[in-house]
Amino acid sequence: MTDRKDRIAAELVAVRERSLAYTDADDETLMRQHSPIMSPLVWDLAHVGNYEELWVLRAAGGIAPLRPEIDDMYDAFKTPRRNRPSLPLLCPDEARRYISGVRGRVLDVLDAIDLDAPHPLHRDGFVFGLVIQHEHQHDETMLATLQLSGRPGLVRDGEPPPGRTGGPREVFVPAGPFRMGTDTLPWAYDNERAAHLVDLPAYWIDRFPVSNAEYAAFIADGGYDDPRWWTPEGWEWRCRTEVTAPLFWERDGDAWWRLRFGRIEPVPPDEPVQHVSWFEADAYARWAGRRLPTEAEWEKACGWDPAAGRSRRYPWGDEEPGPGHANLGHRIARPAPVGAYPAGASPYGAEQMIGDVWEWTGSWFLPYPHFRAFPYREYSEVFFGHRFRVLRGGSWATDPAAVRTTFRNWDFPIRRQIFAGFRCARTATPEEAAGGGWA
Repeated sequence: MTDRKDRIAAELVAVRERSLAYTDADDETLMRQHSPIMSPLVWDLAHVGNYEELWVLRAAGGIAPLRPEIDDMYDAFKTPRRNRPSLPLLCPDEARRYISGVRGRVLDVLDAIDLDAPHPLHRDGFVFGLVIQHEHQHDETMLATLQLSGRPGLVRDGEPPPGRTGGPREVFVPAGPFRMGTDTLPWAYDNERAAHLVDLPAYWIDRFPVSNAEYAAFIADGGYDDPRWWTPEGWEWRCRTEVTAPLFWERDGDAWWRLRFGRIEPVPPDEPVQHVSWFEADAYARWAGRRLPTEAEWEKACGWDPAAGRSRRYPWGDEEPGPGHANLGHRIARPAPVGAYPAGASPYGAEQMIGDVWEWTGSWFLPYPHFRAFPYREYSEVFFGHRFRVLRGGSWATDPAAVRTTFRNWDFPIRRQIFAGFRCARTATPEEAAGGGWA
């Protein structure tokens, strides 16, 4: 148990260091709302501490509330983002003191708790996994806010592995059932459960995410001006917003440039495209004569091992992500070139399905069969329906603790500030299906 507790403690330290690094700024930067769809950074900072207090100290540890008067202010459902700047938020220094005080007590709870107890919050340290992942998710949100702010900094320009584009453009996934979701991963969220069989027809899926160069070809061919490639809702959105390129892109003559954390730089042609909405991804796929993969197709291509007859935790296996597997954890502040991680390939040969960019799928965010909300309805259940599209795979900004083949993200189809891209798929012809990918 000591090893498990030591690992949890190390994860708590690492995520807090990340949160403090992203909020190491002047008070005006932290208190200001940089976009109406994002919170002031100082709200996110105090919110992660309040969430930790609610779940670890109160729910799991039975400790009396420290600051009950701030609960409503830091409840995401009671305080919409548009209202947060007008609230009497904790100032940056006070927020830092508050979350530090919470964390000290959280480590006491960790020291005392039995990780083998039957209590569902205690067992396998679930409650700690809950708050660690939650804080990492808010850290990624804070990075998106900082990108929207145009504030210089946080551009970690370590050199990614070189890309490679030779070989097949797409990989074949034969027809047949696979087990989707999980019943065994201890920190998996409720929306990843329960594991269930899904039987899919044969299909092809892109080996790599769509690149900036490929997306620029769509723009050059008039893709934003042709309603044939857009759903009616997508065309209405495109005309109303007058978008003509991914967010943060600007044309200068024949060249594309982008804003990245306060820097203007050429758009790298070999990186996966990011900052595109679901509507844009869907339009590109139609233009290319393809479609977005369903969520089930994405997960099967990513994690199902047909030889072993089971799902892998990651495309390459159950080994924890390393620098050779995927671009995760903000090692660099951008996607790596396509083809940079052959060691991270899935059993079917699809690459870069974990890290680099979140990938839009064609599916709505809906519950799995036998879904049960845990530990609260507001994490997943209230979002189910035909409003949010599912994203998979994580991005360069996603921490390894908050990503796996079964992890489900979701957002409105208009959202572009997230680090999202996509890959395409197509249904195999009967001849291809019968021939195992060969017509």
